[in-house]
Amino acid sequence: MTANTSAQAVEPIDPQSVYTVLICDLVGLRFGPDGKPDPSEVRAHVEAKGGRFHATALGDKAGLEHGRVHFFYQPDLSTSEELIQAAGDGHYDAVIAAATFLPAETVFPLAGVRIGAGTGNMGSRSWGGGSGEGGSAVLMNTPGINSRATAQMVMKAILKVLPDLPVDRLHERVARGDFDTGRELRDFPTEKLEGKTIAIIGYGNIGREVAKLARAFGMRVVIHARPRHRDWIEAEGFAFAPDLIDAAEGADVLSVHVGLGKQDAQTGRYANAGLIGKDVLSRMNKGAVLVNYDRGELVDVAALGDALDEGQVRHAAIDADLFKHASTGALSGPMLPYLDLVGKHGDKLELLPHAAADTDHPSRVAGAKQAVDQLFDVICRKSATNAKGTLPPGFLSLGATTPPGIGPVTADHLLKLTANDCSELADVCDRQSRLWKALADTPPAERGTIVAEQGEELVRLIDRSCLLAETLNLRGPYQ
Repeated sequence: MTANTSAQAVEPIDPQSVYTVLICDLVGLRFGPDGKPDPSEVRAHVEAKGGRFHATALGDKAGLEHGRVHFFYQPDLSTSEELIQAAGDGHYDAVIAAATFLPAETVFPLAGVRIGAGTGNMGSRSWGGGSGEGGSAVLMNTPGINSRATAQMVMKAILKVLPDLPVDRLHERVARGDFDTGRELRDFPTEKLEGKTIAIIGYGNIGREVAKLARAFGMRVVIHARPRHRDWIEAEGFAFAPDLIDAAEGADVLSVHVGLGKQDAQTGRYANAGLIGKDVLSRMNKGAVLVNYDRGELVDVAALGDALDEGQVRHAAIDADLFKHASTGALSGPMLPYLDLVGKHGDKLELLPHAAADTDHPSRVAGAKQAVDQLFDVICRKSATNAKGTLPPGFLSLGATTPPGIGPVTADHLLKLTANDCSELADVCDRQSRLWKALADTPPAERGTIVAEQGEELVRLIDRSCLLAETLNLRGPYQ
């Protein structure tokens, strides 16, 4: 199912009603003429749907135009104190957030949407916290929006050190004319990425995109995920590891994409905290690379420090939130423990402030537009797309939606195929089938004639069928 993504038709709102939405993260990351991040694409989308976009905080609600959904753009809100002051009294009906953490004390009586996958930062008790279990409001997200951006950044992190050719050092020497290829190039042997093993922990939208890119580089891909994903993983040509330790065994790279999991109400600890510990790191090949572009808490930082000491891990790329208090300068967030490793292992670390996907402009704009659509669906039709946790009584679930080519194939994908799509697929498959049947029915010693006459056509048909499957979003598990 998909959210209502039409930006042409004005949404019907009760003319006596007024709805207010807080947007507390940037919705456009590309800089505009004024040198500031430009929200104009999302503003235009809101206004095309009949909404109003305000670059201010909500003041007197009584003065707002009726029959409209009003969006208040406040992307600089950051600390819990600021957010509680802005939204602790429930006068915003809903919220759109990306990286900002919404404390439990914030109140949104209608709904909240997180731009991106996961909802761990959506801590408002209005919907029962990040799990969406409980509360009276609707919690939603926009899964898959930044999957490709994150996966590409994962590969960028890997390619920084594998292949391990010291390009910076070579560039420096070449630039100053201090290198002889004939005599000195032999001093810099390296190994290509092809043939190396990558263990991917988790096979959601991001994990799958990383797997596809790694395979394109010729890597052997091993996936550890829930058992119900095994058939899908193996059908796509990847190795399945039922146990986390088995996945890590002999890996040259490990990339984790499982999310924090459920939070224990008593301890506050997440189920997947410390998942990547000594038992996992010790099974990887010596000198392996660790990439955690998921959540900082997933790695046991003390165990990582030991692995760096021993050379078991040669490089660790971490992308996690880091917050700095505007007044005191005090640091907080899941990146904080990693900073203790910098003094001893700074040259073996690449630390990013949760920037791998959150700085991709097209992803953020697409996610924000989808969040706007989902809120209009909640307001106008009491229907929810990508709902998380428990859907409050009276609301209809429209299922999940992801960008084209990401996530599972659904009945909706098949039902949306045009007659021409079906006809072309049938024709390609039929022509392929006849050629394969001819080869199967011909003795091996006599197949040369068929291959000489039809081999090029057969390969062309194979390529066409693969392309059609990709462009029509027919690759992946069926859901």
